[in-house]
Amino acid sequence: MKSLWSDAEAERYVAQYGPRFGEDLALRTYTSRLLGAEDRLVLHGGGNTSVKGHHTNVLGQSLPALFVKASGHDIATIRPEGHSGVNLEYLKTLRALPDLSDQAMADEFRTHLFDPRAATPSIETLAHAFLPAKFIDHTHADAILALTNLADGEKRAREALGEEVIVLGYVRPGFRLAKAAAEAFEAHPGKRGMVWARHGLVTWGANPREAYEATIEFVTRAESYLAKHASKPLIVTRPTSPGDAQRRLGQIAPLVRGLLAQPTGDADRPYRRVILHALTSQEVLDFLGSERGKEIALSPPLCSDHLIRTKAWPLWIATPDYGDLEKLKGQISQAIQEYSTEYQAYVGRHAARMPSGLAPFDSLPRVVLMPGLGALCGGKDARAARIARDITAHTLAVKAQIAPLGAYQGLSEEDLFDMEYHTLQHAKLRADELPLSSEVAIVTGAAGAIGSAISQELLEQGCHVAVTDLPGDALTSLDEELRTHFGERVLSVPLDVTQADSVSSAFETISRTWGGVDLVVINAGAAMVSSLEEMSLEGFQRLERINTEGTLLMLREAARHFRMQGTGGDIVLVSTKNVFAPGAKFGAYSATKVAAHQLARIASQEFAEMGVRVNMVSPDAVFSHGSRKSGLWAEVGPDRMRARGLDEKGLEEYYRQRNLLKATVTARHVAKAVLFFATRQTPTTGATLPVDGGLPDATPR
Repeated sequence: MKSLWSDAEAERYVAQYGPRFGEDLALRTYTSRLLGAEDRLVLHGGGNTSVKGHHTNVLGQSLPALFVKASGHDIATIRPEGHSGVNLEYLKTLRALPDLSDQAMADEFRTHLFDPRAATPSIETLAHAFLPAKFIDHTHADAILALTNLADGEKRAREALGEEVIVLGYVRPGFRLAKAAAEAFEAHPGKRGMVWARHGLVTWGANPREAYEATIEFVTRAESYLAKHASKPLIVTRPTSPGDAQRRLGQIAPLVRGLLAQPTGDADRPYRRVILHALTSQEVLDFLGSERGKEIALSPPLCSDHLIRTKAWPLWIATPDYGDLEKLKGQISQAIQEYSTEYQAYVGRHAARMPSGLAPFDSLPRVVLMPGLGALCGGKDARAARIARDITAHTLAVKAQIAPLGAYQGLSEEDLFDMEYHTLQHAKLRADELPLSSEVAIVTGAAGAIGSAISQELLEQGCHVAVTDLPGDALTSLDEELRTHFGERVLSVPLDVTQADSVSSAFETISRTWGGVDLVVINAGAAMVSSLEEMSLEGFQRLERINTEGTLLMLREAARHFRMQGTGGDIVLVSTKNVFAPGAKFGAYSATKVAAHQLARIASQEFAEMGVRVNMVSPDAVFSHGSRKSGLWAEVGPDRMRARGLDEKGLEEYYRQRNLLKATVTARHVAKAVLFFATRQTPTTGATLPVDGGLPDATPR
């Protein structure tokens, strides 16, 4: 591991943040981000950093202050205000207490913040306060965890790191660890760092570079030690290629995702679903296919900080039968039930230790390990699933590395429970959830006006959205635009709805990415202006392939997918007022959309037994969404303008005036109608919701 310190970058941080926050906090921000950028040191909000300084209050008094990373902040992206300022002198007085509960400790932090609006300081705040160094860095370095999770881990850590480092046996994080760390520091003066067994590394210095480079130096020593002593690889007895794993994943992920969905008792929203992220790398496949894979994988986690994301243990599916999906479903279902029973028993054994005000987590696994496929990691949304996946990847890699070194010895069950149900750890998971935060949607024709508006609306409600359309600039630009605002909850999938292989491939791509699909929005369509007398058969057949056959192929694949997933779902067809009130020279569009509409109505009858609702929205005269023009009106508009002697603005005004409400119908209005069905506001299926401002001749009948 190399030091990434740069004098030029340090000066830039001082120039950017120094005038407002001071040089120390500016440099604290710089080296915190250096640590956070290296996933071998910390993962997703792990670790914490601090600097001691002063705060000037409203009376002009300068008070000793500890600026420490706040809970919920990630040191990879932290800003100066992410280090909450606390009264350091007061924190030091707490060391005199014989004990202090987690909640009482958090209350003391909050009541002694200099800014009452600041986030709650880290669980490790008192350790940073009791240790005297100005700059302190705490990381969960893989190499350090690898050493200390061995049965003789403390001895190994001393051998690897040398006399400059204190090695402290495992102590529960919080007040007790802070006192133990301070006592160890005072008993061993002159050291440059401290190992907290099965927890991580602490380094310090008079300046930020000194503390940061001590971390780099000690972790490098640990990595060198491991490389020298852990050279015997695991023996793979069930080889699998990543290509085979990916093929299996696209088919099997929806099955697993459905079995991991938690029943809610709500008839309208019967399941609380998860998002799945998979690990199918050769390294993971070799680990799971090795003779000791199960034994090693089911050992306790490397670090207590990981528990709230992955639970104490993963679920292992023994000898999965990929050739028989029904049998495989039974295997997974039984394994999940056994895991759930065991987890409930684990909680029951330690119920007396449950902190007041906390409720048990659900009893379902967060990580499912399947030899021949890989690891499936679940979370309430893509971010949570990604965190679980990354932790799992590091955990398996480190466990594989140290397996030849000796017996693995993680935390005891009591310690695991204490940290899984740690008050301040639970606080990291609390967040306001949007209505569709665990849902996955596919939107066809997404690059057009209505499709882009629907995609945006669903994303704003927390949904994960696969935007699909024919490949090209329109789809590419939509993907870039949405990713800017919604990040990893956007997936761009080229799709031709007229090709069965393309449709099935799109569903498999989404399943490999997020585990499955819950909402199917069938929006792709095409129009043509022609009288019946002059209409070409080829032109009619082109619309028939897109509007009618495309709808059929999407409905067919959705049905197969929903049956596999087993948690119901929703389908919304973007229909048209032309189903009920067709226009002259619009016969091909009207006829093919009527057929699509009728297919959706039939689907509402056939799919209901699977818990799938099928509804239609029927818009009129949507011309654009932002800069995205409607493809339909690009085709129809010129003819309508010529017929009425209007320009584009005049045509829009004509359509506004013809509806009862004199309303301009927008793509967002259509999106809101889709959202109504997607959020299941009423127990409705087979219905058509007009979005047209009121057109008496287009009223569904």
